[in-house]
Amino acid sequence: MDGVDRADRAGSADRTDSSGAWDDGLIARRVTGESAAESAAAAAVVVENRVSGPQTAAPLAYDGPLRSRLDALRELVGLSRTRLDSRTLAEAGRVLDEAAARRKLSGQHTVVAIAGATGSGKSQLFNVLAGVTISETGVRRPTTAAPIVCSWSDGAASLIDRLGIPGRLRRRPVQSAEAEAQLHGLVLVDLPDHDSAAVQHREQVDRVLALVDAVIWVVDPEKYADAVLHERYLRPMAGHAEVMFVVLNQVDRLPGEAADLVLDDLRRLLDEDGIALGEYGDPGATVLALSALTGDGVGELRELLGQFVAERGAAARRISADIDAAAARLRPVYAAGRRSGLTEEARDEFAARLADAVGATAAGQAAERAWLRNANRACGTPWLRLWRWCQARTDPSTGRQSLRAQADEEATARQRVEQAVRKVSERASAGLPAPWAQAVREASVRGSQGLPEALDELAARAGLPPGRPPRPGWWPAAVLTQAAMTLLQIVGGLWLVGQIVGVMAPNLGVAVLLMVAGIVGGPLVEWSCRMAARGPAKRYGQEAERRLREAATGCGRARVLDPVAAELLRYREVREQYGRVTGAGAVAR
Repeated sequence: MDGVDRADRAGSADRTDSSGAWDDGLIARRVTGESAAESAAAAAVVVENRVSGPQTAAPLAYDGPLRSRLDALRELVGLSRTRLDSRTLAEAGRVLDEAAARRKLSGQHTVVAIAGATGSGKSQLFNVLAGVTISETGVRRPTTAAPIVCSWSDGAASLIDRLGIPGRLRRRPVQSAEAEAQLHGLVLVDLPDHDSAAVQHREQVDRVLALVDAVIWVVDPEKYADAVLHERYLRPMAGHAEVMFVVLNQVDRLPGEAADLVLDDLRRLLDEDGIALGEYGDPGATVLALSALTGDGVGELRELLGQFVAERGAAARRISADIDAAAARLRPVYAAGRRSGLTEEARDEFAARLADAVGATAAGQAAERAWLRNANRACGTPWLRLWRWCQARTDPSTGRQSLRAQADEEATARQRVEQAVRKVSERASAGLPAPWAQAVREASVRGSQGLPEALDELAARAGLPPGRPPRPGWWPAAVLTQAAMTLLQIVGGLWLVGQIVGVMAPNLGVAVLLMVAGIVGGPLVEWSCRMAARGPAKRYGQEAERRLREAATGCGRARVLDPVAAELLRYREVREQYGRVTGAGAVAR
């Protein structure tokens, strides 16, 4: 019998390898402890007519909301490639790739994996659902060394190819009209033990679990609370509850009400893992107890599994759950802790700091003083101007700045510029996720390079205009009046001297009056002009200060604020896309 069995398996493998499709001939069987008569009867039952040619099924179709989320995730990854490293985006890229690959394959089939720990009885349950011994069971561990697949209908070859399961490990269940109708479209995969001592077995489990549409977790009364199962698999897959079955197997080993107590404790552990339970009509994981050995509860699982497959929605729900998981991992790099951005207050403070760095206030005051000096030169008495000229000649260093002081002033201005950039960068990046905050800071640093020199050049161009300040219309009248006062002083003085030397007739009153009028009138005209010049001089200084402030603000905006604003705009775009990915429409600002 063993020789015949090996021949059957070899012939089945040859047919599979040559055609490239899954094996639809005799089910390969491994003889365990049953009798030869039982083996022959089982082999006769599973004979199935060979399909004449490859059959294909209609591809999977995603609904509008899921397509929108996938598009948003694709856009999110594209916008983030230059800001986030490839490891951060790897999971999102994998979800997109798997979603695209699954969409091209059959939408009429549902791929369900049976996973469990060593000795949980998952392979036994797999055989019971198939109606025949396909996966080897026994006391040797690990028993299942590679994934084995069983399909209840044609057209699933491409789906199984995606799982990487070779043709020699592809099977068909017992031919039964009732089973075909109930589980039509089911592709069931028996996985190796997830706690196997063989590393390659665990790697195969992780690989296939990432590709299937749903999973049946089989636990036993002894290891249902195993930390490896909960921490490595159930807890990370909590968001996949809607495509998850949790089966407590081997309840026949539990006496009395112990099965209910263990099942309740299992539900408690699943709730602690964050897995929603599908009870009372709520969406979530299906939890039930059964015995694959006695068949108790298997019928309920088969019925629930048939309804689940008939809905044809597991693949889309799995993709949606994968998107949720990827979005949850990406949340720290997209969701801001608080509202962020450049406020008007921050912009105004930055402009004020730059204006202070270029000395806008001092430039305005200098312009005001220049206007007043010009007014004094035009309207002042000639004797006062002569005295000031002599004073300037005797003290030539007055008004000059030493080279040391000028260097100190330039260093201070540079420090003020750097401080202004640092402050606006800190305020703009406050509350942003780390990668985007770093991008904002880098943009501000790039913009600050050469900013002090550019501001110095602007200060030279936008400071005091060349030439003298403009003169108001009343200045000529004031100048003529001052000239008349000077002429009166000269005439009165010459008249008085002439009288003293006897050249002119004595008339001291008129000469003294003319001199006093000139002497008093000159300073009075100068004082009046100074009072009248205060308003125009102040406005002239304010205009010079405004011009310099606007120039400094424009330079700072072009070099620092605009690049920072561009980074913030990019972050807002990715934040909106992230909101679409999560389905929330917006995230914390």
